[in-house]
Amino acid sequence: MADKYTILVQLQADLPEPDRINPKKLEQAAIQVLEMENAAADSMISIVVSTDEHMQEMNKQYRGIDAPTDVLSFPSEPMPQGIDEDEGYLGDIIVSLPYLARRVAQEQRSLHDELALMVVHGTLHLLGYDHDTAETQQAMWAVQAAALKALAIDLIVPDYIHE
Repeated sequence: MADKYTILVQLQADLPEPDRINPKKLEQAAIQVLEMENAAADSMISIVVSTDEHMQEMNKQYRGIDAPTDVLSFPSEPMPQGIDEDEGYLGDIIVSLPYLARRVAQEQRSLHDELALMVVHGTLHLLGYDHDTAETQQAMWAVQAAALKALAIDLIVPDYIHE
């Protein structure tokens, strides 16, 4: 029932090689997680495929880290009482295409698979998952692995934080 969710995929205007991206695959990755997690039928997500420069600005502004990163998730903030809002909006996922392109070249992985992983990962963050402790990461990684398997993506994501 993919049509019960709204996934908006945007490619940043100055993105290098935008033809390397399959927006439908990104939508499928988000929908897979939403379906697995029984998200409300009106759930909406925005996915922005961006540049390193934009990602670095966002990372610095919101996390205090002056460097690009692979993915950032911004859950929607509740609106003040009395202001009409679209309650199904879960938030935004921003992915850096150049960052991922460098990583897949080093690790000899598929760019499409890596983009899907970032969308799965970001969607889980929008749904409240985190990896700030070994226990929360274990739970998040289990759901992430199940989503990747359902998408027929064979990636193993190591414990890069709590090893």
